[in-house]
Amino acid sequence: MKLKVIIASVVIILFIIFGSVSFLQSNVEYTDVTGAMQKHKKVQLKGQWIKDKGSSFDPATTQFTFFLVDDSGKECKVVLDGAAPNNFELATSVVAKGRFTDEGYFHASEVLTKCPSKYEAQGSDVKKQS
Repeated sequence: MKLKVIIASVVIILFIIFGSVSFLQSNVEYTDVTGAMQKHKKVQLKGQWIKDKGSSFDPATTQFTFFLVDDSGKECKVVLDGAAPNNFELATSVVAKGRFTDEGYFHASEVLTKCPSKYEAQGSDVKKQS
């Protein structure tokens, strides 16, 4: 009977450890370009695509490259493994998950886009209700 209790206890402890490690790895903090450069871990970088600098996709390396500016005005190059995210050209803001490399660019594993909502009323479209 004691052997079953010991095995069950070990299994429960392993599940708790695995759950804690998984949670800590998925918990990624938001930061700006300066903070991302200083931290040597995975972060979420929020900003806007600099349309004037364009974007490109290299089929040989399957990497999508663009430039991002954060809320404080600091710019950085972002390299994403994979194709451009859906609706990238329409995005009002961009969140890149990844880390800065020693080569001086932000290497993203994922890029999320926020597009303008089709349900938001424009200034002249709003009617006054009596």
